[in-house]
Amino acid sequence: NKTIQNIFRAYASLKNAREKRAPLNIELPERKVHIDKKGNVSSITIKERFDAHKLVEEFMIQANVAAAEALSEKNIASLSRLHEPPKREKLGGLADYLSVLGLKLSAGERATTQKLNALLKIAETKGLSESVGMAVLRSQSQAIYDAERKGHFGLNLSHYTHFTSPIRRYSDLIVHRALIKAFDLGEDGSTKSEISRLKETAEHISNTERRAMAAERDAKDRYIASYLDNKVGVIFDARITGVTKFGLFITLDETGADGLIPSRSLGREYFIHDEKRKSLIGSDSGKTYKFGRKIKAKLVESTPITGGLIFEMQSKPDKGPIPKIRNLRRDDYSNRKRRKNKK
Repeated sequence: NKTIQNIFRAYASLKNAREKRAPLNIELPERKVHIDKKGNVSSITIKERFDAHKLVEEFMIQANVAAAEALSEKNIASLSRLHEPPKREKLGGLADYLSVLGLKLSAGERATTQKLNALLKIAETKGLSESVGMAVLRSQSQAIYDAERKGHFGLNLSHYTHFTSPIRRYSDLIVHRALIKAFDLGEDGSTKSEISRLKETAEHISNTERRAMAAERDAKDRYIASYLDNKVGVIFDARITGVTKFGLFITLDETGADGLIPSRSLGREYFIHDEKRKSLIGSDSGKTYKFGRKIKAKLVESTPITGGLIFEMQSKPDKGPIPKIRNLRRDDYSNRKRRKNKK
């Protein structure tokens, strides 16, 4: 079909322009929960991304850019999609973690998508693409709606708004009304009252977006916990995706399920949370579990009503230096002594 061929030729041009623009390129697997007619989870699969998906996505981005530029040229107030560069503290944390992996990132320099993409390419050659991709993603600021035009860091665009999905997003409807006003397309354009409340509206829909995302995550967690409810005792391949004082957050390779390995289950010694190295380290042995590491974990508890999953570590820790006593807080040291006396 000649029309389809022409569309893909246009996409090829857009793809070349995208590569020159160098938006942030983090490729992480996205999973889909399949529900049967009885409302039960039948399977969980990784979504495939075909060229047709990428084509539609790129055309939508360009439509959003065109809408934002048109409103800017006409000097018509509306909403933009704002994604600020990573905060210095977040970049500092990312640089600390990368140094443990033998990778370098200067936290003092201005962050650019080109630098982060170069880092991701190096990580891929070392087999660390998923670990580093997650770390880079977590260093990013959250995208919000704003009444000011400040650009989109992740897409590396100076003008960007949401224009292409009015059924899903109220922000798109506001942009449509602004375009009607800008080009005198009818009587449904932006009103003075609406324009005067743009800042308040931006804050409101940013908040409702966060709530919707949290609700979506909660629902997915509960479906997955229900799916795994009869798999207690099974050992899964997983990756450590979060490190806290009270334990390790993990994500299962097969289903994308998120769960917790409590630090108390790692051993009788006290485990110290090293925030700089994103690790839990045994105070007596130096045994280390760090962010991004692939492990095996046994499911010991599933709670579908809350979506909670508790696991036990099945992989041996990495070896590391024993932490010095002076690095422990007083209550940590007391716990360490009590656990040693119990042995």
